[in-house]
Amino acid sequence: MTTQGAHHVTAEEDKLPFRQKVAYGMGALANNFLGGAIGYMSIVLIVGLGMNPALVGTLQAIPRLTDALTDPLMGYISDHTRSKYGRRRPYIFFGAISVGIIFAAMWQLPAGHSEMWYFWVFLGWSILFYLAYTMFATPWVALGYEMTPDYHERTRLMGTQNFIGQFAWITLPWFYAIMENDYFFTDSVEGARVLAIILGVVVVILGVSSAIICKERFQESDDTSVAVTGMLEHGKAFFKGFAITIKNAEFFKLCVGTFFLFNSLMLVGSFGAFITIYYVAVGDSDMGAKLIGVVGSISTIVTLCTIPVVSWVSTKIGKRKTFMIATSFTLFGSLLKWFCYDPTNPWLLLVPAPFIAVGMGSLFTLMSSMMADVCDADELATGERREGMYGSIFWWVVKLGMAGAFAGSGFLLNATGFEVALNAAQSADTFLYMRLCDVFIPATACLISIIAVAKFSITEASAYDIRSQLEVRRGKIGIEATATA
Repeated sequence: MTTQGAHHVTAEEDKLPFRQKVAYGMGALANNFLGGAIGYMSIVLIVGLGMNPALVGTLQAIPRLTDALTDPLMGYISDHTRSKYGRRRPYIFFGAISVGIIFAAMWQLPAGHSEMWYFWVFLGWSILFYLAYTMFATPWVALGYEMTPDYHERTRLMGTQNFIGQFAWITLPWFYAIMENDYFFTDSVEGARVLAIILGVVVVILGVSSAIICKERFQESDDTSVAVTGMLEHGKAFFKGFAITIKNAEFFKLCVGTFFLFNSLMLVGSFGAFITIYYVAVGDSDMGAKLIGVVGSISTIVTLCTIPVVSWVSTKIGKRKTFMIATSFTLFGSLLKWFCYDPTNPWLLLVPAPFIAVGMGSLFTLMSSMMADVCDADELATGERREGMYGSIFWWVVKLGMAGAFAGSGFLLNATGFEVALNAAQSADTFLYMRLCDVFIPATACLISIIAVAKFSITEASAYDIRSQLEVRRGKIGIEATATA
């Protein structure tokens, strides 16, 4: 047993080669490109092909409804696969190839068809796309949870992948400008066709590289999970595993912490843009756009800088405390906006941005690392490894929250009395309600996230204790970690 409060130094055999960390990060880059590209490119369906925005919104919503079943199902399949190539890598390999090809194909839309023709054709491709995306992304997430057994090395791995994955979000906002560029393309529809092919090839290269270079720890002989045969037995095992996962108290705390922090910022995202343009910039759209762009750039830079810092700090004080501190920065930044929304000094708006970015930069680095610790605790309690199930349900909760946030933001904006036609002539009450929502919804959500994660019980010491017990159970030599009081 480890000593409470001891600090462990990662053993050499538990450290991942840098190329494997980078390779896993390449998977993150592919994952983020796939997750964000459809949203950024869908504007072509409206401005290029003349589709109704409501139909385009429906196109984006319908396939995601199937994720509630397909994500956990893929997680279960991955958890129970037995092959000489591992449980995850074959799906990542073929999933990356499939989703890259499908993404390229789905944007090859010919001109001259009706709105409903585009709707049904694109919907069919979208369903295929999300099935292939699930085949790639769910095992990729699960692979990260098991690549190293070390408490601290997990955070370093997740920090590396999060850092590399952030570069997708630097590129994605430029997609429409690329597609609309008259120098390269006749129109945005042609631009989408070409860009989709390029991105499809990039995704295949990144995803396949991740599958080939990354290594799995658990092969068939190492896996402690019970073999299941027969459709009925698989069905029972699936629902049993699903129930165990959603009832896990530590898993639930991480879901709550992520759901409120991430989705609260998504919910009020449009508020910030409208307040910036119509309140801070007093209707000057050029000035407002410039402020929004600079805030976005600052946030991106701070997010990239935060990730390695958070990874290092967590090895000194633990993941839970690091998350609470980082989220407190976001809480402070959210409250600071109340004083920095000042029409007489518009550039004051830049002050809260770096504080808010700290929490977002740490969120998925720490949560992914803590999720790996939950998988170990679950194996100790149940004798089964369920990285696929845990990862799929966790990300489904995130995606469900995002869908709800995007849908709810419009209703919330209407509830403040905002009218687009009024531009900067909104009533004083409307601006007040908009500012209240934009400041206090994320601030309250940050507080809920901090409270939820403050009760997370897997500490550095208990994580190493769990690992020791697991390795004894597997008949291996216990870990040799250096501890200093």
